[in-house]
Parts: sequence; structure tokens; C-alpha cells
Amino acid sequence: MSFSSNVKEEISQRFGNARHCNIAELSALLNICGYIGRFREKFCVKIQTDNSLVARKYFTLVQKTFKINCNVTVRKNHFHHSNSTYILTITKKADVEKILTATGILLDNQKKICNCCYAPIVYSACCKRAYIRGAFLAIGSMNDPQKNYHLEFVYTHPKKAEALKELLHTFGLEAKMVKRKEHFVLYLKEGEQIADILNIMQAHIALLNLENVRVVKDMRNHVNRKVNCETANLNKTVAASVKQLEDIQYIRTKKAWESLPENLLETAQLRLQYPEASLKELGLLMNPPMGKSGINHRLKKISDIAEEMRKGKGDFVWQKKQ
Repeated sequence: MSFSSNVKEEISQRFGNARHCNIAELSALLNICGYIGRFREKFCVKIQTDNSLVARKYFTLVQKTFKINCNVTVRKNHFHHSNSTYILTITKKADVEKILTATGILLDNQKKICNCCYAPIVYSACCKRAYIRGAFLAIGSMNDPQKNYHLEFVYTHPKKAEALKELLHTFGLEAKMVKRKEHFVLYLKEGEQIADILNIMQAHIALLNLENVRVVKDMRNHVNRKVNCETANLNKTVAASVKQLEDIQYIRTKKAWESLPENLLETAQLRLQYPEASLKELGLLMNPPMGKSGINHRLKKISDIAEEMRKGKGDFVWQKKQ
């Protein structure tokens, strides 16, 4: 099973602590997956889904909260025998009105249908959690955190997506929304925020698994950054050492070696003797020992002398210094 499927499997077994929380989660499932039919003064409710977890959760919520049993029909897909479509219907007028009124879908004395999240249903924090849990079960998905952090809800209606976005915002989650073909996608891409939403939905096992992955990835990234930094410093040291050796060898070929001041000559000899040593290591080899800045200053002077000699100004410089 995928990580997303594991999350859905876990939250499908979570129920609210109170009746109003179950109603909020049921409201989310109906707003997303529900079809409400009306003939004159009679309503019927149908949910059609390919996800057995959604069907099972909806059936249980209706039975547990309202003591109402749904009519369940399972259709097999003739092209993909492993897939089934679950159709859950409620046709009894009193039962339908009870559910739709409780979930805030049927308003204004049973005359107006509300196709979005009804604010009083998600007034308390626990009900908001339940509604988000129901929404993820119906249309949510999450990438394997081993690959990348990405969690999303895919809506077909922008107002419903905006309503969920506002709910997430009350928990400090800044979800982004983008249109993808005919759908409106609400997504989170930060590991910390995805961990927060798993906690909100009470997917605690998935949260622990995510945190384990985050710890390993953070440690790996830290090691990689440290190695890259050390490699960059080593490359910088090697490049500087090669340039210094070239300058020193150039001075030697021009027979200006003995003309170097004693302190520069000593530093140049040490660099020739220890071509791979860092500035700190060269400084410790001096007698008396010197700091990095002192060694760097001397090597820079040697490089300046070599550069002047390359430009044909070496003889003038030496006579002036002498």
C-alpha cells in the first residue's frame, strides 16, 4: 500500500468523541461525494465512490449517528475486475431530511440546498478536525515522504476548496490553491505543515512514520551540506596552493629566489615542502608559529612579486626594495 493509502486506512477508523464531530465529518463526505436528488417535496441522498474506505466510513457514520441504514450496491468494473463502485442510497424522506438538516445541507425550512461547508457545523476545533479528516478521506492524497513532501485535496468546485482552505488556516496551515485542468487543487509542500495536518486528522501512526523519515532526511541533508562545505574548502585550499606553487616556481626560474626577503623565503620553502598543507598547518610549522592571516599575508606578497615579474617590473622592484 502507498503512504497515502495507509493514512486513509488509519483515519477511516477514527471517529469523533462527540456526535457533532461525526456530523461534521459526515458533512464533508456528503459535500464532496454526495448526490442529492429531489422530486417535488421528496429528497434522496446517494454517495457513489470507488474507495471502499469512504463507503465504509459513510455507512458507519450514518448508522452510528442517526441509527439509519443505507442501501448498499456494489458494481464490478468489467474492464478492471479489481475495481468496484460502491453506491450508498437513502430514500426514506424522514431519514434524508434528518441527515441533510443535521449536516447543514438542507436550509431555510427544508427549501434550500447548501452545497458548501456550513459554518455552524464546524464551529468548534474538534469539528474542524473531523471535517478535514472527512475531506482527506474523500479527495485527499499524499506523496511518499521518502521522495518529496506533498499533500493535496482535489476539488471540482472552487468555493468548496476555498472553504477548506479557510478551515486549514484556522490551524495555522497556509495551503496554496492552483487550478489543474478542470480541478482546483489545495496543497501543502512543507514537511512541518504536513506533519501538523496528520496530527489534526489524528493519523498518529502516519505522523510517527513521517517524523522518522524527516529525521533521517534532515540528518542526511546535514551530512551532505557538511561534506559539500568541506569539499569546497578543500578545493579552495588546493587551488590556492597550486597558484602559490606556480608563483614560487616562476620566481625560482627567474633567478630571483635569493633576492627574496628572509621571511618570504622561509614561507616559500615551507610551501614547496608541504604543497598540500593548509594555511593553519603552514603557520604551525613556522618557527615561531604564526597565524593564518600572517601566512596568508606572506604568500600574497610572494604572489604579488611573481605578478610584477611577469609584467616585466621585477628588476625595478628589487632595486627599489634593496
